[in-house]
Amino acid sequence: MSTLDDEKLVGRLRTRSERLLAPVTERDRERRRIAALVAPFLLLAVVGAFVPLVYLVRMSLSESSAAIQGLQFGNFRTLALSILAYLPVVGGGVSADPVYGEVVWNSLWFGAATTVVSVAVGIAVAHGLENYDLPREGLLVTLISFPISLPGIVVAFMIMVWFARTGVLTNFFAAVSGMDPVDLALTGQPPGTALAIAGLFLGYCYSMIPRATFLLRGSYAEVNTDAEEAARALGATPWQTFRYVTLPQIRPGVVGALILTFRTALAIFGTVLVLKALSVVTFRFDQELSTGWNLSMASALAVVFFAFTLAFTFVGLRYTSAEVTG
Repeated sequence: MSTLDDEKLVGRLRTRSERLLAPVTERDRERRRIAALVAPFLLLAVVGAFVPLVYLVRMSLSESSAAIQGLQFGNFRTLALSILAYLPVVGGGVSADPVYGEVVWNSLWFGAATTVVSVAVGIAVAHGLENYDLPREGLLVTLISFPISLPGIVVAFMIMVWFARTGVLTNFFAAVSGMDPVDLALTGQPPGTALAIAGLFLGYCYSMIPRATFLLRGSYAEVNTDAEEAARALGATPWQTFRYVTLPQIRPGVVGALILTFRTALAIFGTVLVLKALSVVTFRFDQELSTGWNLSMASALAVVFFAFTLAFTFVGLRYTSAEVTG
């Protein structure tokens, strides 16, 4: 770019800045209002996202595990080889520790399973809240929303109250079946066992079902009830009315709920930390830092986590937009 071009660019920026501070036309005043409304978000994004992300990427490329020093790509190479080593077919030919591949796989399948169940239950609850006159509906909504405000550690404690070896339901089922409570408890079991994963599954769903429900209530508010009544008047059963009339209308909301709930599942930490049932990405972050303070590898894992979440959200929102405008 020549010096003349630089002067023109500086001149345009100066003119726009002056019009932003002292607007002349209605268009200038509109731009100033937009800038004032967007400024808090931009400040929050810079302080809370952009700057930490740049630091995170730089730390992941550091040669030191505790400070920014030098430049290397070994952490990302380790992650890539570990993921390949965990794959069923090609993994046998890769000489690498599959521990990170296992963490990624656990995060994906467990997050997907809890998301599908949570959204399915959320659809049923939202359907009931929006289509029926329920007694004490205000109290019911408050109770359903209550888990949203609980931190993950408290959620884990509540699961232990019911399903630990001394838990209420554990001892109830032990008394009914005659089995040892130790064999029925869903917490305190070795990590990776079916019972331990079942306890963690309940903890995830306890946190995620209210979120899915309230996301879907917004979609139900836009449903054309006249079309539902017309379908029922023509002889459609409640299931047929939901399948062919209601579900197509709430489908964008369901997709949005799946996206946001899945992201929530990937980010849950406190419940995993206490129950220690499955090694997922957030739990691995804690292990990388608590055992050896491997900050550069934790940063590399966080960068991959961020890139995947961003790409997943982008693709999901594109699909949702296509559903709405299609």
